[in-house]
Amino acid sequence: MLSNSLVELDRAHLVHPVASWRGHEAAGVRTIASAEGATITDMAGNRLVDGFAGLWCVNAGYGQESVIEAATRQLRELPYATGYFGLGSEPAIRLAARLADLAPGDLDHVFFTLGGSDAVDSTVRFVRHYWNSRGKPGRDQFITLEMGYHGSSTVGAGLTALPAFHTGFGVPYDWQHRIPSHYAYRNPVGLDPEAIIAASVAALRAKVESLGGPERVAAFYVEPIQGSGGVIVPPPGWIAAIRAVCTEMEILFVADEVITGFGRTGPLFACAEEGIVPDMMTTAKGLTSGYVPMGAVFLSDHVYNTIADGAGSAAVGHGLTYSGHPVSAAVGLAVLDLYEGGLLENGRRMGARLLEGLHGLADHPLVGDVRGRGMLAAIELVTDKQAKTPLPAEAKAATRIFDRAWNEGLVIRAFAWGVLGYAPPLCCTEEEIDMIVERTHRVLDQTLDDPDVRAAMA
Repeated sequence: MLSNSLVELDRAHLVHPVASWRGHEAAGVRTIASAEGATITDMAGNRLVDGFAGLWCVNAGYGQESVIEAATRQLRELPYATGYFGLGSEPAIRLAARLADLAPGDLDHVFFTLGGSDAVDSTVRFVRHYWNSRGKPGRDQFITLEMGYHGSSTVGAGLTALPAFHTGFGVPYDWQHRIPSHYAYRNPVGLDPEAIIAASVAALRAKVESLGGPERVAAFYVEPIQGSGGVIVPPPGWIAAIRAVCTEMEILFVADEVITGFGRTGPLFACAEEGIVPDMMTTAKGLTSGYVPMGAVFLSDHVYNTIADGAGSAAVGHGLTYSGHPVSAAVGLAVLDLYEGGLLENGRRMGARLLEGLHGLADHPLVGDVRGRGMLAAIELVTDKQAKTPLPAEAKAATRIFDRAWNEGLVIRAFAWGVLGYAPPLCCTEEEIDMIVERTHRVLDQTLDDPDVRAAMA
């Protein structure tokens, strides 16, 4: 089938996620034909460095033969097995045990999902069951951070605090609340880490009090680094301080590691960097390096035991047809082998090189902030560094910057307000990291020449 036929078929039939449907019809699809390592190739034969690992997920890189072989072997031996009726499969059992061993603290119980959104939805159900099991159904209010992302399912989109996921959908619900982000670059209290931590702690305490006190609040959700909000990195000590408040008030602390898990920030899990153990943790993306769909919810001993004891001999009525899918689990095991076999260490070295390279662009007239941790980074563009003025809407950053990067042979995330997001595969070479930085520099220069940007800087 000719590529132009694919464009027409796509335009007529395929609904794309988080897209202007009419806008996509007009623009047409860019079709990816193949991929290897940290590069992708489109239908026209153009090779690009994938500086975003698909959708922050292909952590191990493309074309890993050991992963492909594991999936192929499992498809031949046992392509599906349900977890219902007390049944199971060896890959799912072994993956759960291995993940429990690698997870922080007593996160010893694993419920498998298809991805991050239904992992978050699962935690909401588990939180509700937990408090009902403890005889405290009044603890039914949930708190998240502004600019946080927790999926686009009906419940998760309400926990998400980004307007695009609310408009037209009737969310958030009245039991879903938020406090300001720690967003250091634009924090009203300034850049001082201690002041940011103190402000967030005070905001959380005030929000809890406004909801009727701790006896009304069920859980607090947070990403160790806010991904879709613009790769917003908290100051050291922030997440530990918020965790301490939740512990004090007996509010369940849920860490959303869908993006940060599996080496993205350096260690296998970002929570380990500050030595905290959440009550529950969600993962997906890097769990299978995006090769097949899979997510997971980690439950601590006390959460698991409370729910189990509360249900007694009755079933805990939550399940998914593809929970613990044997092919996905086999892939997960193979990907863990890669992480522990050198990929984590390579990711740490290449992450340091990436951040050093991006910080080297800080003198560019448009660069207001460079931030990140490990293989997760962002550049925030402004038209006035002193006033931190965002790019004007007329600059159409989300499309123009993405297009410029693509034409330079680079895939990045271009946020509408002028943030460039990076999450390359952990397998990147030094040459590929340098290419990401060099091509970004050219994109910055082209954006500086944009008439809409020039007008805003005049």
